Amino acid sequence: MLRKLISIVLALTLLSCSVVAAAAGEKELISAPSGVLMEASTGKILYEKNSHEQRPCASITKVMTLLLVFEAMDSGKLKLGDTITASEHASSMGGSDIWLETGEKMSADDMIKATVVASANDAAVALAEHISGSEDAFVAQMNERASQLGMKETVFKNCNGLDEDGHVTSAYDVAVMSRELMKHKKIFDYTSIWLDTLRGGETQIVNTNKLLKTYKGITGLKTGTTDDAGCCISATAERDGMSLIGVVLGADTGKQRFADAAALLNYGFANYALKELKLPEDLPDEIAVEGGMKKTAKLNCEINGGVVVNRASADEVQYDIALPDSLEAPVLEGEKAGSVIYKIGGDTKSFDVVSTEEVEKTSFGLVFGRLFHSLLAL
Repeated sequence: MLRKLISIVLALTLLSCSVVAAAAGEKELISAPSGVLMEASTGKILYEKNSHEQRPCASITKVMTLLLVFEAMDSGKLKLGDTITASEHASSMGGSDIWLETGEKMSADDMIKATVVASANDAAVALAEHISGSEDAFVAQMNERASQLGMKETVFKNCNGLDEDGHVTSAYDVAVMSRELMKHKKIFDYTSIWLDTLRGGETQIVNTNKLLKTYKGITGLKTGTTDDAGCCISATAERDGMSLIGVVLGADTGKQRFADAAALLNYGFANYALKELKLPEDLPDEIAVEGGMKKTAKLNCEINGGVVVNRASADEVQYDIALPDSLEAPVLEGEKAGSVIYKIGGDTKSFDVVSTEEVEKTSFGLVFGRLFHSLLAL
C-alpha cells in the first residue's frame, strides 16, 4: 500500500514538473514581453503572451493610419494621383521621416510609399491632414475605427506612433487592425518594396522590415521603434495558402524583434494548416413550401474560407446541416432557411442556407388569376 502511494506521489510530481516545463517552454517561444500569433483569414489565435497588455507600439500605429488611407481610397475620397502638400505641422515631425519641407508637394502614392517603406512620420501626418483636415480630426477617426473593430486596449493620440502619454495598444489589437488592413491587397505592393526612391530619384528609401530579405513567404507589414515602446513589429507571411500575423511588442533590440517574429511565424507554419471548406454533397438543392403557389423553393449556400487545423491532431472537419422539413409561405428571395455548421475540435463556423427564389402565399385571387390567364392562352 505504501509503495503504491509513493508511486502515485512520484507520478503526480513528474506530471506537475512536465506541465511547468511545457509552460516555460511555450513562454520561451518569444523573449519579448508581449506578442501574439493570429491566422489572418479566420482571426484564430495560435499563440499569445501577454497579448492584452497595454503598451506603446511606436510606428505600428501606422497600421491604423494606413487602414484609414486605404478606406479613403475605397470611398473615392483619396486617389493615388492626388497631390498632397506638406503643412508646417507635418514637416515638424521628428524621428523617422523623409524631411518634408513646408509647402512641399508629393503624390499620395509617394506619401503612402514613404509611410510604409521608410516609416516616415511626416508623410503619415501629411496623409492624415489631407484626408481629415487636421491630424486631431484624423486621430479621432482612428479611435472610432478601433472601437468598431473591437480594439478595447487601444487609445491613439497621434497618427505616427511618436511617444505620447496615453498612446497605447496591445499585441492582440495590433493583430486585429493588421488583419483588417490586409484585406486591402494593394498594401502588399508597398510592404514588399525593399529599396526605392522619391523626389525623382533624389531620396532613397529602404524598408525597415529586414525580414523581407531573410524570411520565406514574408509579405509585410510594419515595424516600429521608440524609447518607450522598444522594438516592435507586426509581421505577416503566407505559405501553402495560409496567412499569419505575428506581433511582437517591447523587444530590447531590432535583432530580437525580428528573431521573435520569425519564431512566431515558424511555430504557426510548423503546427497549423488552413483547411478549405467545401459544400456538403448531401445539402438539398430545394425545400418543401407549405401554403405556397409553388411546392418547393430552391436553396443555395455560399461557402467561403476555411478552418485552422492542428497538424498534430487527427481531428477531421465535421458538419451538420440544420434545415427544417419545410418553409411556410410566403418565402422571400434570399430568406434564410437554415445553416451548414462546420466543426473542428472546439471551433465552429456557420454559413446560411438561403432561398434563391420567391414563393408567394396561396390565395384565391392568385389562383383564379393564373387559371384565367391559362384559359386565355388556350
